[in-house]
Amino acid sequence: MGDNNNIENRRGADYANGRRTVLKALASVPVFAAFGYQWSRETAHREKQRQARAGLLKELGIEEPQPAVPAQSSGGSHDHIHLGVIGCGERALRVLRAAGFIWDEKLCDWQSDKSGNSLRNWLAQEDLNVSVTGICEVFDQRAEVALGQSRNSLKAVRNGRQDKPARRYRHYRELLESSDIDAIIIATPDHHHARMTIEAMQAGKHVYCEKSLTRTEEEAHQVYETVKNSNLVFQLGHQIRQNPIYTQARQLVRNGVLGHISLVECTSNRNSPHGAWVRHLKNGKPCPGSPQTIAWEQWLGDRPRVPFSIDRYYNWTKYWDYANGLAGQLFSHEFDAVNGILGYGIPHSCMASGGTYHYRDGRDIPDVLQLVYEYPDRGMSLLYSATLMNSRQRGRVFMGSDASMEIGGDLRLTADSRSEKYALRLKEGEINPEEPFLHLTSNSGIDGVTSATARYYAGRGLTDIVIDGKKVDVTHLHIKEWFNAIRYGTPVSCGIEVSYQEAITVIMSTRSYREQRMVRWDVAKRKIV
Repeated sequence: MGDNNNIENRRGADYANGRRTVLKALASVPVFAAFGYQWSRETAHREKQRQARAGLLKELGIEEPQPAVPAQSSGGSHDHIHLGVIGCGERALRVLRAAGFIWDEKLCDWQSDKSGNSLRNWLAQEDLNVSVTGICEVFDQRAEVALGQSRNSLKAVRNGRQDKPARRYRHYRELLESSDIDAIIIATPDHHHARMTIEAMQAGKHVYCEKSLTRTEEEAHQVYETVKNSNLVFQLGHQIRQNPIYTQARQLVRNGVLGHISLVECTSNRNSPHGAWVRHLKNGKPCPGSPQTIAWEQWLGDRPRVPFSIDRYYNWTKYWDYANGLAGQLFSHEFDAVNGILGYGIPHSCMASGGTYHYRDGRDIPDVLQLVYEYPDRGMSLLYSATLMNSRQRGRVFMGSDASMEIGGDLRLTADSRSEKYALRLKEGEINPEEPFLHLTSNSGIDGVTSATARYYAGRGLTDIVIDGKKVDVTHLHIKEWFNAIRYGTPVSCGIEVSYQEAITVIMSTRSYREQRMVRWDVAKRKIV
């Protein structure tokens, strides 16, 4: 009898251990290729574990992942698209690289790199069948770089040649009047976005605009009405929506895996002069630019007239005249991630606090910022915290009654110790509330030489993912989605509705901080009060 009991005990232990093994296997699930799950390679129990895992995922309401990559069109036109670019700073160069154009300096760097990985990955990028036919830039030096980039298309570099360069326009309205430009990329400082988007659409051009959409509430309404009343395609430059991790996060939330989400915390920590928008100096010396090489009046646009300032030119986001500070530059990414997963839209209220505690260089914006947004109809608060004096990564966390989800470059799901949904599994020790029971990763492949800034964005899911073993830039996928929408009428993931929601939410934070009060969104009047 004792022997029988020992046998039964061993069987029970083996069963429990087997179930624990299944749960542990869920702790690190890469998202590859078609973003399917890749399991542990223990050959003896592979099929048995596969079936057990499939059953567990189904029980938890987690379906097999679906591709987040824009689908290839199976029909319609693949007409060549002629691009115009307004604003040719650092972000514009990166967007153009994603569209299939590389600037001379970067191409030389890649060609001299012995590994050849960066050039190889870029050359493997899909040719989107576009050309850059016009650029407008107020700074002569940046204009020359962009003109050179327009010659280095994927096709040209692959064939060891150069294309015909784009035409430079001195004023953006001249570019908009051009009949050989179909679509516009706007990558200027934020204070130009609204006016240029409106005028571009009035000129019949499709628009891809970098965030933030607008600087003021009035501009947000104007852009919204213009886009809604046109038959043109608008896309805001939030490439995070192309990361498959976020498709999985939406699925988990909709399946109720987290339970009721009552609190979301998101953060932005940076600790470098460049990250704090002190970019007019390099190695202690002023960066290039002068009244002779920068069309200063044109750069100011409709903003107050001030004397030429190399500080304002390079560090425009420090000043309320041109942008919405930390909220417009960094929180906008966080809100887009949260809103893309939850779809809750404009919050009911916002309360902001913070101050300028370190960078006392004449800037308007705070270098420490806290934002509290309330969604009473959803039973949820959204908290945002940022500092420009510490680089500790604090994550982006969705807290539900049954589980917490931390998401950035990857996704970790951890059961709550008091969960009702997972109570039995917690009791039996199958799930440990101290460690994730599901881990998804997009395998961005960050290496040891990546810069701190690149690591910051990669850690938030804003750079590369791996598809079929190849590194792919999510901005490439985002701009491809825009081109597909122009050609085939397919949807965009960051159109005017979500862009408007973000613009209003960001502006609420600025109003709250500057007026030192809680502000609210009046749904009926569509107005911040």
